[in-house]
Amino acid sequence: MAESKTKTKKKQRIYLLDELRGFAIFCMVFYHAFYTIGIFFNWDWGRVLLNFFAPAEPFFAGLFIFISGICSNLSHSNTERGARLFFIAYILTVVTYFVVGSDSAIRFGILHMLSVCMMLYGILSNICKLIPIWVGFAVNVILFVLTFGVTSGYVGIPFVWTLNLPVEWYQTDFLYPLGFIGTGFISSDYFALFPWMFLFFAGGYFGRLAVQKKFPKMAYKNYIPFFTFLGKYSLIIYLAHQPIIFGICEGIRHIIK
Repeated sequence: MAESKTKTKKKQRIYLLDELRGFAIFCMVFYHAFYTIGIFFNWDWGRVLLNFFAPAEPFFAGLFIFISGICSNLSHSNTERGARLFFIAYILTVVTYFVVGSDSAIRFGILHMLSVCMMLYGILSNICKLIPIWVGFAVNVILFVLTFGVTSGYVGIPFVWTLNLPVEWYQTDFLYPLGFIGTGFISSDYFALFPWMFLFFAGGYFGRLAVQKKFPKMAYKNYIPFFTFLGKYSLIIYLAHQPIIFGICEGIRHIIK
């Protein structure tokens, strides 16, 4: 009987992670809808909404990345999961290249970045375990803050301390996954490893509390089933939402012509 209870406890789902991830994907869908309406279809109201919500995008995207890091502790095959996601991400690159053209293709979006992070986490997991939870968490948060300006050419904190990075790093065609992008670089969805990798790893350290069953009891209760559903199927929703949005907008454009 005790053994049965232990097994049940091990399988207990942390619904809060599903709900937060579902909320993040919900926000992403709307943001991408405004992007499609404003940029691809050139409708003024879409651009207005896009510009209004643009400052919030790093927050809900960051939430999604952080939770992905947490969930990496609940998987025994991060390297394999990352490799599969990497393959899916580059299929997305090829599809967007042919559908919307090279100027709007996704060269290194959030799925590309997450797939590399998963593989790195899987490879480095034994080393990461040697570092105490709160030390690893704090170091990665600090590195995230310090490298947030890499795509703009510097590390540090504006108005406090900054260090300009070598210009030569931004004049190549192959360092864009790290955040070193030239003036001609275009990707309709772009999340560089610097700084986002550190937020993922911060989530990885925080997620060790989940493995130790140290999350609060409320995290195991399902309060918002709608967001829980979105969170469980976030990858499918992410892959499907853009074609659906594009198709709806195309249909509307034909109707109002």
